[in-house]
Amino acid sequence: MIDPFDYKEPHCALCGGKEFYNPKSDDPSGRIPVKRIIEKLDGFFARDDMSEAGKLLEYWQTEAKELGDKNGELSVVNELIGYYRKMGEKEKGLAAAERGLFLLDALGLSESVSGATVILNAATTCKAFGDPARALALYDKTYIVFSRDLDAEDRLFGGFYNNKALALEDMGQYEEAEKCYKAAKNVMSKFKDGLADLAITCVNMAHLYEKSKRAKSMITDCLFEAYKYLNDEELSHDGYYAFVCAKCAPSFAHFGYGRIAAELEEESDKIYERT
Repeated sequence: MIDPFDYKEPHCALCGGKEFYNPKSDDPSGRIPVKRIIEKLDGFFARDDMSEAGKLLEYWQTEAKELGDKNGELSVVNELIGYYRKMGEKEKGLAAAERGLFLLDALGLSESVSGATVILNAATTCKAFGDPARALALYDKTYIVFSRDLDAEDRLFGGFYNNKALALEDMGQYEEAEKCYKAAKNVMSKFKDGLADLAITCVNMAHLYEKSKRAKSMITDCLFEAYKYLNDEELSHDGYYAFVCAKCAPSFAHFGYGRIAAELEEESDKIYERT
């Protein structure tokens, strides 16, 4: 299934580094250049150069540790959590998730919205690597902060509901998962640039309906709704779009729509070649 956090990390609330540059934390001997690191990282992701992206992040985490820059390290670790998840590196991914949670507590940021996005990221990695129960506990912590400090239709809720639904689905809680997917769609439909996210959720719902043995027509409706969003004229054909197309393609192939799958893969390849 598709996990939007795989392509969302470079644009999370932490990436500017502002909230995590807290000079009172541990009086580090220096600070890593978070903003420039993220700009460089975005370039690697746009070219789908995952090898260089990983080297960049691991190098700067080491530098941040040596400097005692916990704020900078947290920003880098948040990116590493998603990177390892995307690359399927379970041991490193879970270790990064735990490191991120440790740094949040050490810096007293667990109750902030930015901190909650790190917890959400860690939860998604726990789900991806086979621990949906742990993920749901972390999603509950995220929800407490989001519901307290954000509007109910804030964009962050879109990713939250979609990812929580995936964990609920793994736990066999299909009705609750469906409610979360519908909540995710409701949030993302409010944003003009939320079409790719809507496509992600529709594809995920198709898999849910397959697992829960719902009518085949419901699966088909989800897939063609996703295809409609992916072909909307307002959707920017950038690296984000390329990633979503590449991730949606196997699902269309799985359900017997090989032509659409090939079309999405071709479009993804063209975008990466241009960048």
